[in-house]
Amino acid sequence: MTSHEERKQVIVLVNESVAAGARQAKTCEVLGLSERTLQRWRTSDSVRCDQRSLRQYQPSHKLTAIERAEVLAIANSDEFGHLPPSQIVPRLADQGCYVASESTFYRILRDEKQLTHRLSERPPQTRTKPRAICATAPNQLYSWDITYLPSVIRGQFFYLYLFVDIFSRKIVGWQAYEEESSALAGELLRDLCHREGIQSNQLILHSDNGSPMKGSTMLATMQQLGVMPSFSRPSVSNDNPYSESLFKTLKYRPQYPLKPFSDVIEARQWVTQLVEWYNHEHRHSAICFVTPVQRHEGLDEQLLTNRKAVYEAAYAKNPQRWSGSTRNWQRVEAAHLNPDKVKEGDAKDIDIQIRKVA
Repeated sequence: MTSHEERKQVIVLVNESVAAGARQAKTCEVLGLSERTLQRWRTSDSVRCDQRSLRQYQPSHKLTAIERAEVLAIANSDEFGHLPPSQIVPRLADQGCYVASESTFYRILRDEKQLTHRLSERPPQTRTKPRAICATAPNQLYSWDITYLPSVIRGQFFYLYLFVDIFSRKIVGWQAYEEESSALAGELLRDLCHREGIQSNQLILHSDNGSPMKGSTMLATMQQLGVMPSFSRPSVSNDNPYSESLFKTLKYRPQYPLKPFSDVIEARQWVTQLVEWYNHEHRHSAICFVTPVQRHEGLDEQLLTNRKAVYEAAYAKNPQRWSGSTRNWQRVEAAHLNPDKVKEGDAKDIDIQIRKVA
């Protein structure tokens, strides 16, 4: 609240500034004052006194200090200390006692910093997004998961363990088993690291929070091999999108069997053909329509260069057939897992930088 003397001093300062050639709006902006307030202060009545009430209102029915202490004593007693106010108030009513309303209990507990989790089970936890990871070469970042394959016995399944390189999209390791097991996953990972020549602290392995992924045997194997773990948030499938997308691609193939697999050998034979097609024949849209093996072995750069030359020659021959530039065959240099969201201002700056480079 601004006093009468302070208002008069502000008006004098503004008048002096305006007389010296300054704009009134700019002067008020420097003082942190609106011109409408200055106009009101210049009226005689407003300058003479502040018309806001100075009275501190106290409700007549406000609880006394003794009554507040009684509410706290009941809420923290052995009988009610483990219950929320929504359970305390009805129990007091059954005992023929009324102390305060449920909302009053909540308000007093909140004022005393006691409105916290009061039950014995684990309180809710805040889950944060997994850290953003970027792969710029093969064998830096893998994703893996397990999916069901149907068997002839209803309710029983075979389990396909699948490891994919996020940079190249190559299926680098797989196996079909009759059970989900952390030990089996550890053996598969050990064989995979040996075949791919993975060194200690070279690879990050991302997965969801299933028991085979976080089992003690799998975690111990990862520690021995120097493989760094990365996990999704509980019940958030979007944190492991590469494995989920791969499973959909495989299961929606026309060659996917219409009948269940009779045994695990038949399931493995089908997966063998499928992985061969995916790695060596499938042109993946996310890596500029080269095969995962071509990208994994570094052959995609020359292929994309040749495609660009073909399109430039076609453009030179018939430029009128293109409304703009030719198709972009630029190599994808990095693959991101759970990238951080770019703010609108940062996105504009990045776009400007890209345009300058181009």
